[in-house]
Amino acid sequence: MTGVCGCCGALRPRYKRLVDNIFPEDPEDGLVKANMEKLTFYALSAPEKLDRIGAYLSERLSRDVARHRYGYVCIAMEALDQLLMACHCQSINLFVESFLKMVRKLLESDKPNLQILGTNSFVKFANIEEDTPSYHRSYDFFVSRFSEMCHSNYEDPDIRTKIRMAGIKGLQGVVRKTVNDELQANIWDPQHMDKIVPSLLFNLQSGERTESRSPSPLQASEKEKESPAELTERCFRELLGRAAYGNIKNAVSPVLMHLDNHSLWEGKTFAVRCFKIIMYSIQSQHSHLVIQQLLGHLDANSKNSAKVRAGIVEVLLEAAAIAASGSVGPTVLEVFNTLLRQLRLSVDYELTGSYDGSTNIGTKIIKAHEERQLQEAVIRTIGSFANTLPTYQRSEVMLFIMGKIPVPGVNLTLPPNEPVPQGTRMIQIMLLKSLVQVTTGFQTTNMLTALPDTFLDPLLSFSLINHSEVRLLVLQILLSLIDRHDNRPKFSKIRIISDISVLKLKVDKCSRQDNLFMKKHGQHLCRHIYLGCKELNSDQQHYETLYALLGLLSVELANEEVVVDLIRLALALQDLALSTDEGLTIYNRCAVHALSAAYLNLICQLTTVPAFCQHIHEVIEARQKEGPYLLPEGVFLEHPKLPPSLEKVESGVLFLQSKIAEVLGGSGYNTDRLATPYVPQYTDEDRLSKRKSIGETISLQVEVESRNSPEKEERTPAEEITFETLKSAIVDSAGMEEQERERRRQVVEKFQKAPFEEIAAHCGARATMLQNKLNQIFEITIRPPPSPSGTISSGYGQSQSPSVPIYEMKFPDLCVY
Repeated sequence: MTGVCGCCGALRPRYKRLVDNIFPEDPEDGLVKANMEKLTFYALSAPEKLDRIGAYLSERLSRDVARHRYGYVCIAMEALDQLLMACHCQSINLFVESFLKMVRKLLESDKPNLQILGTNSFVKFANIEEDTPSYHRSYDFFVSRFSEMCHSNYEDPDIRTKIRMAGIKGLQGVVRKTVNDELQANIWDPQHMDKIVPSLLFNLQSGERTESRSPSPLQASEKEKESPAELTERCFRELLGRAAYGNIKNAVSPVLMHLDNHSLWEGKTFAVRCFKIIMYSIQSQHSHLVIQQLLGHLDANSKNSAKVRAGIVEVLLEAAAIAASGSVGPTVLEVFNTLLRQLRLSVDYELTGSYDGSTNIGTKIIKAHEERQLQEAVIRTIGSFANTLPTYQRSEVMLFIMGKIPVPGVNLTLPPNEPVPQGTRMIQIMLLKSLVQVTTGFQTTNMLTALPDTFLDPLLSFSLINHSEVRLLVLQILLSLIDRHDNRPKFSKIRIISDISVLKLKVDKCSRQDNLFMKKHGQHLCRHIYLGCKELNSDQQHYETLYALLGLLSVELANEEVVVDLIRLALALQDLALSTDEGLTIYNRCAVHALSAAYLNLICQLTTVPAFCQHIHEVIEARQKEGPYLLPEGVFLEHPKLPPSLEKVESGVLFLQSKIAEVLGGSGYNTDRLATPYVPQYTDEDRLSKRKSIGETISLQVEVESRNSPEKEERTPAEEITFETLKSAIVDSAGMEEQERERRRQVVEKFQKAPFEEIAAHCGARATMLQNKLNQIFEITIRPPPSPSGTISSGYGQSQSPSVPIYEMKFPDLCVY
C-alpha cells in the first residue's frame, strides 16, 4: 500500500507537491523556508499556475480551519502573503480571488486569533499596488465585517482591544485599496460611509472615555502604541485627506448622524474634536463645504433643544477659526443669513416659551438661560466668520446685518407714544451685538466707501434711543470702526493725564479720504455725542465710551477744522452741564463736566499750543482744589462725593470759550468758528422737514456772538437762541409732513402714469430753468480785474461802462503764452 501511495503521490501536479512541501510535519516548526523559495520560484517561472496554487492553498486552509489545525492555517496564510508580495503578473487577479476567499473564511470564524490573522493578511494585500485592474472584485463583505469588528464586545478587554484595532486596520486597508482606483467599488457611496465613519467615531469616543480614567505613566507608555483611539484618528484623517470635492458630503453626513443619534452635541467636546480632525484633514479649498453642511444641519435642528443647537454653533465657531479665509466660500451672505435666522428664532423661542408658539400640553418647555447661551454662541460665531473675511466683504456683511435690524421710522412702524415691543428690542440688541463682533478689528483706508450712509445713518439713529444698552453697543461699534491703529485700549479709562506721551498714541496724518468722511459725517457724530450726554440713564461706562470716541476722533480723523469743532463740542458739553433746563441729575452733570475736562486736557496736548495747555491746566488745578467732583477722579468712583446742587459754579473752574479762541487764534486756528457756540442740528430726526443750511445757522450764531463784549472774560450765553426758537424758525409744523407726503405721492404718480413726451418736456423745462439760474449766479459772482479793453472804473464803485467778462476778453499777443 505504501508503494501504491508513493506512486500516486509522484503523479500529482508539481504545484501541489511544492505546496505540500512547505508544510512541516509539526506546525510549530513553522514554514519550510527552502521549499517556500522553490514554490515562489515556480510561481514566478510559470505565472499561469498561480491561480491553481492559490486555489489549492485555499482548499488546504479551509480543511485545516474545519479540523481546527490552526498552526497549518497560519503557515498557509504566511505562504499566501509571500506569494502576493513576490508576484505581480497579469494572472495575479485569479490568485487574489483565492486569497480573498481565504481571508473571508478567517474573518467569518469566531476565533479572535483567526480574525486578527485574516485582517493582518488583508492589510498586507492592501499595501500592494497591482499592475492590472480588477473589474469585478467586491469589498462589501470586508467593509461590513471590519465595521462589525470595530464594535466588538468580547469579554476579555485585551482581546476586545485587539479585535477593534484589527477592524480599524482592516477599514484602513479597504480605503487604501479602493479610494484611488476608479474601477473598484466606490468606497464613498453612502452605503459604505454609513458603516465606516460611525465605526471610527465609536472607537474615537471609546478612546476618550479610556483616557479619562488617566492610567499611570508606565501603563500609558506601554500601551501608547496600541491605543485604538490614536489608530482610529490616523485612519480617519487618512480617509478625509483622500476625499475629493464631490465626496466631502458623503464623508461628513455620517458624522452628523452619529452625533445626533448618540446625543453628542450637548457635550460639545467630542463634536468639536471630530470637526477639528475633519477641518485639519480635508483639503483647504473644500472647507466651505463642511461649513455649509453644518449650517444646513443647524437649520434642520432649529426646533431641537437649545443645548443641541448651541453645540452645533460651537462646532461652527471652531471650524470657522480653523478654515480661515476659505471657510465661508462663495455664499458669504447665506452663512450670516442662517446664523441671524437662528438668532431671531432663539429670541422668539425665549419670548413664547415653546418651539411652535403654542402652550399646549406636551410641548417642550424652553429654558431661557439655555437660549441666552445659544444667542451668545451665535454672536461669537458671527464674529469668528467675519474675522476670516477681507475688508470689502466685511463691509457687505455689516450692511446686511444692519438691514436686518428693526429701525424705528425706517423698517419698523410704531403707533405714536408706543414703546418698542420686548421682542423687537431683544432682536435689536442681539443684532447690534453681532455688529460689535463683526466690526472688531475692522480696518479700512477709505472710510467713505467702507461706511456708506445706508449703514451710518441707521446706526447713529440708535444712539438717540432711550435704552442704555443699545446706546452703549452703538458707541462700541463706532469705536471699532474708527480705531485703525489700536489706540482704543489707551482710552479705556476716563482720567486726567498730565503727559499723554505715556499713552504712546499712534497718530498718522489725515488722508484725503478721512477729510472727506469727516466733512460729510463730522457734524452728525458731534451731534450724537452731544445728545448722548443728555440721556439720564447714562452711567460710567457710557461716559468712558464717549471719551474714547472723542479721543479716537482726535487721533484718527482730526484735521484742523475737526479739532475746532471738537473743542466747540467740549465747551458745549460744559454749558450743557451748567444748564438746569435739561433735567439732568447731579451725577450726570458732574459726569459731563468731567468728560469735558478730560477731553480738553487730551486735545490741548495733541494740539501742542502752550497757551491753550496752560489755560486748561490752570482750570484743572482750580477744580482739584475747589471742585474735585468736576473731574473724572472725583466722579467715577464707587461712592462719589457730589454736592447737593451745581447752581453756583465759580468762573475760575470753567473753561472759557473766549480765552480758548484767543490763544488758538494766535496759532492759526479759525477764530470766528472757535468763538461760535456749538448748537446741534436737532432737525436731523425729521427727514421730511425743511431746515436752514449750516451756513445760515452759523452766520446767525456769529451775529449773536458779535454782539457780546469781547472784553468780558466770562462768555454770556446767547439767550435769544434756544432750541424752541430754532425749531420754530426752521420747521413749519402745521401740516408740513402731510404736504410733503402728498407732494411726493403726486410726483411718483406723475412719473408712473404721464406720457413720455410730457415727462421729457418737464425735465427739459427744469434744465432750462437751472441754466438760467446758473447764468444769473455767474453774472453776480464775476468780479473781473481792470479790463484791458479800456474800461475805467470811477471812484465810489461806479463804473463808467459795463466791464467785459474775463472769459470774453481779447488779450494782445504779447500777453498770451
